[in-house]
Amino acid sequence: MQLSSEELHKALKKYFGFDTFKGNQEEIIQDLISGKDVFVLMPTGGGKSLCYQLPALLMEGTAIVVSPLIALMKNQVDAIRGFIENRDGIAHFLNSSLNKAQTNEVKEDLLKGVTKLLYMAPESLTKEDNIDFLKQIHISFFAIDEAHCISEWGHDFRPEYRRIRPIVDEIGNVPIIALTATATPKVREDIKRNLKMDEAKVFISSFNRPNLYYEVRDKSNPKRDIIKYIKDNPGKSGIIYCLSRKKVEEISELLNINGIKALPYHAGLDAATRAHNQDAFLTQEVDVIVATIAFGMGIDKPDVRFVIHYDIPKSLEGYYQETGRAGRDGNEGECICFYSYKDIQKLEKFMQGKPVSEQEIGKQLLQETVAYAESNQCRRKILLNYFGEDYPQENCGMCDNCLHPKKQFDGMEDMLYVIELINSMKENFKGEQLANILGGVSNALIKSYNQNKLELFGIGRDKGVRHWNAVIRQGLVLHMLDKDIERYGLISVTPAGNAFYKRPHKLMLTEDRDFVDGEDDDDDEESSMENRKLPGTGGGGNDELLAILKGIRSDMSRKLSLPPWIIFSDPSLEDMTILYPITLVELKNCQGVGEGKARKYGQPFVNVISKYVEENGIQRPSDFVMRSAPNKSSNKIFIIQSIDRRIPFEEIANSRDMDIDELLDEIESIVSSGTHLNIDYCIRQNIDEDKIDDIYSYFKEEASSDSLSDAMKELGPDYTEEEIRLVRIKFLSEVGN
Repeated sequence: MQLSSEELHKALKKYFGFDTFKGNQEEIIQDLISGKDVFVLMPTGGGKSLCYQLPALLMEGTAIVVSPLIALMKNQVDAIRGFIENRDGIAHFLNSSLNKAQTNEVKEDLLKGVTKLLYMAPESLTKEDNIDFLKQIHISFFAIDEAHCISEWGHDFRPEYRRIRPIVDEIGNVPIIALTATATPKVREDIKRNLKMDEAKVFISSFNRPNLYYEVRDKSNPKRDIIKYIKDNPGKSGIIYCLSRKKVEEISELLNINGIKALPYHAGLDAATRAHNQDAFLTQEVDVIVATIAFGMGIDKPDVRFVIHYDIPKSLEGYYQETGRAGRDGNEGECICFYSYKDIQKLEKFMQGKPVSEQEIGKQLLQETVAYAESNQCRRKILLNYFGEDYPQENCGMCDNCLHPKKQFDGMEDMLYVIELINSMKENFKGEQLANILGGVSNALIKSYNQNKLELFGIGRDKGVRHWNAVIRQGLVLHMLDKDIERYGLISVTPAGNAFYKRPHKLMLTEDRDFVDGEDDDDDEESSMENRKLPGTGGGGNDELLAILKGIRSDMSRKLSLPPWIIFSDPSLEDMTILYPITLVELKNCQGVGEGKARKYGQPFVNVISKYVEENGIQRPSDFVMRSAPNKSSNKIFIIQSIDRRIPFEEIANSRDMDIDELLDEIESIVSSGTHLNIDYCIRQNIDEDKIDDIYSYFKEEASSDSLSDAMKELGPDYTEEEIRLVRIKFLSEVGN
């Protein structure tokens, strides 16, 4: 079949109302209708769907569109039916969401020849009865949408996709068009090989989306950050991605409590609820959809103004595709990703026990994500380079790194010390251990290996352990070091690292950004908030006021003979310099400040803040208060009452459908906000008296903060995380409350 350019333009205007094609669309369509295989790489919003929808309407027979997303199928079927008037049955989808009567209705239209587009999930395509049925109809071509799912190196690998080619061969010899918004050169080759499309013409559009702003934020208080951001941008549509269904439900509920219209979207919801929530988002009944990354959205909504990743994605491909749902109309789109190194450690832990080949792929994909998050380079340049495209400019002016460059230093000597240390030891050790050795931390674990006697022990004591952790992480990003996930994160030197050691050269590294890497990112009571300036939002805290508040805390610390962090933590003081509370009621809105702490220690602080605000004419952000979910409040009451009755922790956790870690999170939150809890009955049942004394003494005499990660490093491997957490709760409660 051949059509002239004039005929194609007439059809484009008739069916879709457009006067001109975008980019390579016309050439792609011409190749497909002439019977050629075609491979299309086009970023989200570039017009991929039209590349198979228009040919399907013009060619004889039915085009089979293989798509992994039920949401996308419904969305596209509704859209195509809206374009074509008085053509019932012109587009259908066939998947698990249909009942028997609906399935029969679809098949009747197909047999009549009225259906031009049939959307199918790969699982539906591979069913024998569906294969037998498709042999009875005239198929014009197969469109493999989201083709990256074919590749194990793709961000959303689906094994069923690798069975598509044999089924196409069995049904009939027709053209194939494979389409994806994201594919690295490695993924492209995998797709072409699996679909036997070696002769297919490849059309690659630029991956650059100049209207998108990219930012990575420290995941210190993401819930508060998100709510403040949305309230600062009223009426704008957005998507928030989370890794778990539980977190999706929690964030969705939290947004609604804070007056933001939001709905959840994940695979655990029934089909009717998913369809309702999707339609509510499309019709602007709600402003925000909170969705799982694993399930995906597939919603064609042009005016999504922001995409927020609550959790770091598992791959850059996934991140690029999900952020691509912002600003599809060419107008503004802000892409904010919250990052903490603890999230990376969680994802690494999930990989343990999987087949080695799967681990290796997962590790490399994750390492590329870490490199993106921690890099000081232009984020647009990194993303485009990942997909094999050069970005010629040094400064895009539309990412946090270009707008707010980070400080750099020549890390040649530091990297040489790290490599020398690793190569000098017979065994490999984790990054934290290496950083402690270079930073001169003489804990029990280091002494047990006699590493405190190494020549390099303490050689970088003046720079601190955090600095060495940052150097090691950047060594991993630069592929000079390698982390063995199967062996619990042991660090080794790569050939590239050894080559650098033999021939050192200037090595510009970024100063540590103080990313959260130890405490739980969801613990709003304890965590700190970093307010980075974003177009259209406010700035950070007040350094002058912070110094004054720290002075008050020091005076109070001496008078009461308490560690300063027991009175108010640094994050609490930092929050005071952002929210400017001038009453005890307002003070409770600051992190880690409950009613007990506010009443016991707060009056001098609010007095000074009130005076400072008045003298400096400061306009306070008093309109922003984050409300907590009521179920959390009821949880806290239940937990306090249960502990008063000395009920075993396992029983408390089970009755609230929690695991022990989640229960300890709640208890820590309760204690941090100023409530006294006596958990001695639990501690004595689970921890030896000597250990209790050691941990308690550490927090009383040595600790400079209540950091769990610092405590674990200092106390060593003889003490479990749970033991340290329990005694820390006891200490905070007895000394602070």
